[in-house]
Amino acid sequence: MNSERSAAVLLFSLLLCLVLSGCGYHMGSMMHPQIKSIAISDIRNDTREPLLTATMRNQLAAAFQFDNSLALKEKDEADCILYCRIVSVDVRSIRESSTDADRTYRPSEFRITINAEFMVKIPGKSEPLIPLRPVSRAVNYQYNADPNVGKYYGMRQAAYDLSRLIVQYTTEAW
Repeated sequence: MNSERSAAVLLFSLLLCLVLSGCGYHMGSMMHPQIKSIAISDIRNDTREPLLTATMRNQLAAAFQFDNSLALKEKDEADCILYCRIVSVDVRSIRESSTDADRTYRPSEFRITINAEFMVKIPGKSEPLIPLRPVSRAVNYQYNADPNVGKYYGMRQAAYDLSRLIVQYTTEAW
């Protein structure tokens, strides 16, 4: 009885080791093996949206930190530098509310679209590591009382989505 139990424990232990070792697949970065860090250059904003530059830079930093394929560093210490330009921002009403006798008093839902372009360069090299690439993201947002607060949160969400796309295109460009 004791030998049967010890054989069962041994078999269970071997099975557990086999299951835990898996097939050898592991998650890892798809980034170029020589590129370990990135710096985010000043974001150029060709629009009239006042807080978009800081919002986009913060969202890019957060997206790179979350992805964790590249370490964020200062320009003089980084292996490569990301340059980004916000080309346009479009805000449109997509659903109307408050209607009375065919009159619309206030839109209830908006769509904000941010169009940008980015490239990644290695300091000292003339050819970019990732050539200029256009990117765009749109999100829908609503507001209850203050339209500026609603627009800010919509812009922040669009910048977040755009930043995740830029990080994906940067780290999976190989």
